Amino acid sequence: MTDVDDGAATRPAGRVVEVDGLPGTGTASVDLPVPQVALAVGAHPDDIELGAGGTLAKWAAAGCQVHLLVLTDGAKGTWDPDRDPVSLVATRQDEQREAARRLGSSDVAFFGWPDGELRNGIREQWDVCRWIRSTRPDVVLGHDPWRRYRLHPDHRNAGFILTDSIVAARDPLFFADQDVPPHRPRALLLWEADIPNHVEDVTGFADTKVHALLAHRSQFETTLGLAADTVTGDGDLPAWPRSEAVEKFAARMRQQLAEHGRAGGATLGECFHLIDDL
Repeated sequence: MTDVDDGAATRPAGRVVEVDGLPGTGTASVDLPVPQVALAVGAHPDDIELGAGGTLAKWAAAGCQVHLLVLTDGAKGTWDPDRDPVSLVATRQDEQREAARRLGSSDVAFFGWPDGELRNGIREQWDVCRWIRSTRPDVVLGHDPWRRYRLHPDHRNAGFILTDSIVAARDPLFFADQDVPPHRPRALLLWEADIPNHVEDVTGFADTKVHALLAHRSQFETTLGLAADTVTGDGDLPAWPRSEAVEKFAARMRQQLAEHGRAGGATLGECFHLIDDL
C-alpha cells in the first residue's frame, strides 16, 4: 500500500492510498479534515454508532460539533411480542441520548416516524432538508441507499431521504417556504457502503464506539448479539463493566475496524463511500 497522487486536488481528504481490499478504482482517500460541524442521520437508534461511531467520537474529541438525527421511533426493535411499543420508544430514546453522550455529542433529534414504515416522501425530505439547513454541517453521514441486497426498507429509505434532502438543502427554490437559508455540505459519507472509497482512521476510539453501542441495552439480543443481562453497570471509560460476552463483542467490533483500517493503512478504521461533489 503506497500513497499516490490521483490528481484530485479538490478532494477534501488528507491523502489517497492504493488499496487491495476495496472494490472499485483501487484507491481510497483517508481522513477528511476534522469538520467544525457534522450531522449523522440514522434510521433507528444505534444505527449511527454501528456505522460511524468511531469517526464521530474522533471528531468530537477534536472539537467538532456533532449532531445526531434518528428518523424512526424504533418501536419494532424487539423480538418480544408482548413488549409495550410506547415504553420501548422511550427506552430507545434514552439509550440513544446516552450513546451520543459517550461519543461526545449532546445534540440528538428524533423525528419519530413509524419504525418499518419509513418512506422517501416530500414531507420527509422537507423535514430533513430543514434540519440540514438549520444545523449547517460541513460533513453529513448516513446509510448507503445503493447497497445491494439490503433487506431493511428503513435503511434504504433513510439513505435516499438523506441524499435527496442534501440536494434540496443546497438549492434555494427547493422548499422555499422554509425560514432558513440554503446550505451545501462539503462532503457526504455513506456507511456500510457497497463500494467504499474512503477510510477514517479511528485508532484509539474503538472502546468509545463499543461503549456507545453498549448504551443500547434494549438491542443487546436483536442487534448486538448479547444477552440482556450481559452488562450490569454504567461505568465510563476506561472502567466500563467487563464480562466474557462483552469482551467477545468488543473483539468482534475491533476485528471489523481492523479490516476497515487495513484498506486505508490504519490500525483501525471505518469505511465509507465519500461523495464530495455536492
